[in-house]
Amino acid sequence: MYRSVRVALCAATCAALSILPVAAQSVISAKSGLIHYVEGQALLANKPVDVRPGAYPDLKENTEFRTTEGRAEILLNPGAFLRISENSAVRMISARLSDTRVDFLSGSALIECDDLLGDKDNALTIVYQGAEVHLRKNGLYRFDSDPAQLRVYAGEADVKTAGGNILAVKGGRLLPLPNGVSTEKFDAKVHDALNRWAKRRSEYTSMANLSAAKYVRDNSTGWTSRGWFFNPYYGMYTYIPMRGMYHSPWGFYYYSPFTVYRVYEPPVMRSYGGGSGFNSSLGYNTMGRTSAGYSGTVASSGGSVSAPSTTASSAAAAPVSREGSGGGRGR
Repeated sequence: MYRSVRVALCAATCAALSILPVAAQSVISAKSGLIHYVEGQALLANKPVDVRPGAYPDLKENTEFRTTEGRAEILLNPGAFLRISENSAVRMISARLSDTRVDFLSGSALIECDDLLGDKDNALTIVYQGAEVHLRKNGLYRFDSDPAQLRVYAGEADVKTAGGNILAVKGGRLLPLPNGVSTEKFDAKVHDALNRWAKRRSEYTSMANLSAAKYVRDNSTGWTSRGWFFNPYYGMYTYIPMRGMYHSPWGFYYYSPFTVYRVYEPPVMRSYGGGSGFNSSLGYNTMGRTSAGYSGTVASSGGSVSAPSTTASSAAAAPVSREGSGGGRGR
C-alpha cells in the first residue's frame, strides 16, 4: 500500500521531468559541504544563512556553521547526510571527497550514510575534542556534546580517542567522548525529535530519487558515477547510486538509473501448476478460475559533490555533484 502511494506521488513529477532538455547543464565538484536545507535560523561564519532552491551555500574549510532556533541538513560525500539539531555547531576541516573531515563542536548531530565506500579514497571522519571517529560502513551515527558521546544506531565506526586508544563501535553501542575506554549498550529503538526529523528528511530525498533516476534512464543522459542530482520539481538534491540500489538506515530506497525500472514496470503475472497458460488476449499467463476465484498470480516488484551555487533554471535535473571513483554493489 505504502509503495503504491509513493509511486503515485512521483508519477506527475516524472511526467514533468520527461519534457526537460536531455542536454542538461552539469557542474562537477570534488568537495563536500553543500548546505542543503535550513529550517529556522542558522549562521554561516556568524552571518545569517539563506538557503533556497538554486542558491545553496557551501560550508568551506575552516568555516563554522551554527544553528540557533532551527535545524539543518548538509550534504557530505555522495550518499552521506549530516543533519544537526537546534543550538548545534560544526566546522569543516577538510571538504575533499577523498578525506572529508568535520569538527563537531556542540549540540547534537546525526550522520546518515547510505553508500559509504569506506576506503582510503572516500574517507569520512568526525572530530570531537581530539577524538577522531572514522565511519566505516553504511549506517546511522549520532554525536552529542551533553553528555559527550557517540551512538551507533547502525553501521560501524573506528574511534581514536583523545588518549590514543583505538576502539571499534558497532550498531547498538555507544562510546563516551573524547576519552572513552569501552563501549556500552544502548536502546537503538528510542528516538527523539532530531531522529524523527532526520527520518522525514531521508524519506523526502528518497522520493526525489525515484523520479530523478527515472529521468536519467529515460533520457539517456548517462550516469557513470554516483552523486548528488538536483530535482527541480522537488526543489532539492537527491542521491543517485552508480548502480544497484541502496537503502537508508530508515528503510527508504535510492535507485540507480539501471534499477529504477523495477518500480515502474507493470506487474508480471505468473501461473503456478495446472494453470491455463498464456492468455493471448491479455498478453500474460493466467490461472484457471476456481470456486474461490482467481488464484496463483504474483506481482513482481522492485527490491526491495557537493555543488557550487547555481540557478534553478541551469541546474534543472542536472547531476551537480558526482564522484567517479565509487558506486558499490546494489543492495
